[in-house]
Order: sequence, then structure tokens, then C-alpha cells
Amino acid sequence: MKIRNHVSSLAALACLTVLGATLAARAHTPVHPKSVLFASGAAQMSSPSTLAEDKGKFRVVVGGAPAGQEQFSIAPNGANWMARGNAEVQPANAPATRVTGALTLKSDGTPVKYEWSTQGAKKSSATVDFAGGVATIELRMEGQKPFTQQFFFPSARILVLDNNLFYQYAVAARVYDWQKKGEQDFAVLVPQTMTPGTVKLQSMGPQAVDGKQMEMLRVKTEDLEVDLYLENLRLMRIAVPASNAEVIRESSQS
Repeated sequence: MKIRNHVSSLAALACLTVLGATLAARAHTPVHPKSVLFASGAAQMSSPSTLAEDKGKFRVVVGGAPAGQEQFSIAPNGANWMARGNAEVQPANAPATRVTGALTLKSDGTPVKYEWSTQGAKKSSATVDFAGGVATIELRMEGQKPFTQQFFFPSARILVLDNNLFYQYAVAARVYDWQKKGEQDFAVLVPQTMTPGTVKLQSMGPQAVDGKQMEMLRVKTEDLEVDLYLENLRLMRIAVPASNAEVIRESSQS
């Protein structure tokens, strides 16, 4: 089963929601109540760039109309790093949804712990603990009992790309091997949909954007392409051409 970009528009919730849905459609391993073995052919991250401090604000635009915003920060936190985002997404003709995410990482980008929460029609939250190639998710949904599920990956080096939290693409851009370049495979987890999968990252070279030269990094599955535009490896813009949607950095804070 494949998703052929029939998602009505990114107004539904922005590009990471589309990524999560695409990965869910491509997952061949059925979801069991307690554990899922995800044995992908994804290679380990090779010689990732060191994480760097960053903070700023993104605004979400769909079809030229405002659809949300996110404030984020990436900074050292003791022996690890902490990447945080607080987003509010406003789909057309639907209530706003608030999403927060805090991702603890080792300095090479390996995830240690991830916590997210949403506030919309219903509240939900979860904690994901990473140990080796095992991701253990405890999901808490309003009106339901907590639910625990495990995913097993071939490596501890996993990208977390969650729904509507765009700062995580900034982390992905840092762990891409810019010396090697070319197309690189990554194991990925979309925690809000509890979906494992693989994505490919590929440098597309310098591109002219708003009168500036930016480095373009493409994130793709079989059915979806998300283009990242970077200035000195800092994420400045995300574009999903198939959905006429963009996530644009409002300032150049560092």
C-alpha cells in the first residue's frame, strides 16, 4: 500500500504529519500490542556533524496562507543535548492544535529520550526511551489506559521526525554526513503515530532562495519529498512542493 500524496493539503497539519502518514502506509510489519521488530536495510549514520546551538521561530504557510508557528531551541544539556519545540498548528476550518516536544540527544545525534504532548480536541502525551536499538514508547491518551510499545531497530542511530515539530529536521540536517554527501539511508521513528520506517537524505547542492545561496537537503520516502534549505547548516526553510506548503524561519537567531 502506498500514499500517492492524496493528502488534501498540508493545511491538514503540516509536513511532518504527511511524513508520518507516508511511513505508516509503507510499514510492512504489523503493529502488535507490545513490540515491533523493525529490521530495515538502513545504514548507520556515518560520521555525523556535531550538533550546534540554535534557536528561533518557524511559521507554517499552506497555499500562501498562515497555518501555524513553532518556537524551538537546540542547546547543550549536561553531557547531552536538548532540542525543544513548541508548535501551534491552525488547519483551515479546524481547531488549533498545540504540540510540544523535547528530544535528548548524544552529541553525535543519537537519541536518548523523547517526550511529546498535544492539546487539541483531546490531550495526549508520551515518553520514548532509547536504549541501543530499542525504542520503548509509553503513550498516554485522555480517557484511556497508558499503552506501552517497543520498536527494535538495527542500530541505535535513529532519526526522530515527529508530527508538526519542525526543529527535528534541523537535527537531521546536522547528522547527515556532509563530507560523504550522496544519498544516505536513515532509520526513523514518528512517535505520535508510533510509526517506524526509513528515509533517504540527499544533498542537492547550492540553490538560490530569496536572493541567497542556500544548501538544499532532500528528505524523501518512496512517495514524498521534503526539501530543507540550510544556511551554514542552520535550517532556514522547509518546502513540500506536492502540498504547496512551507515552513519558514522568521529570524536568523543563533
